Amino acid sequence: MTYKNVKKGEFIVRENRFVGKVLIDGKEEICHIKNTGRCKELLKKGAAVYLTESENSSRKTKYDLIAVEKGERLINIDSQAPNIAALEFLPKLFPEGKIYPERKYGESRFDFYIEEERKKIFLEVKGVTLEEDGIVKFPDAPTQRGVKHIKELEKALKDGYEAYILFVVQMKNVKYFTPNDETHHEFGKALREASENGVKIIGADCEVKPDSMKIQDFVNIVL
Repeated sequence: MTYKNVKKGEFIVRENRFVGKVLIDGKEEICHIKNTGRCKELLKKGAAVYLTESENSSRKTKYDLIAVEKGERLINIDSQAPNIAALEFLPKLFPEGKIYPERKYGESRFDFYIEEERKKIFLEVKGVTLEEDGIVKFPDAPTQRGVKHIKELEKALKDGYEAYILFVVQMKNVKYFTPNDETHHEFGKALREASENGVKIIGADCEVKPDSMKIQDFVNIVL
């Protein structure tokens, strides 16, 4: 996936979940933060950030914040990017499958439904931006919605579907993925139980550039 009209800036402050202030070409600008997670370790004053400039002159915010430099690592924080990148990647994972974005099942709407000759598959995507010493974790904030999705995937298994969770790590050069029990123990517990019950847990990192993100290599999962 690629972005247009990318500019580099300097992060100033996050005013609320959706809005931040940045410095672009020496001018203070308001930007839309495309991630409702905490991102406290990323959105720090002075951090180098990358933004897309909107062509819609009627928007309240002229820019969308999409990536942040953390040391030598570039991390995409656009919460819409993992699903777009996954749609490009899934034909490699399911070369014989017909892939359909967003399909309702039970009380949830899963990100993808895949049909192969003898298989029907639900797949949920989770974007990962939290990194500590090369270890990446999810979630970075409690997510009851995430727990609900895991439970629904287990129900789908009982109904004869296959079920996957794909953790899209929005960066490169990481050691492994593990659930963030410290932030949301219930999510980690649910993920381990789902794995034991047959839900397939996979992770993949991404080549991230200021104007693009592409899923690249599988990442080890440590539950």
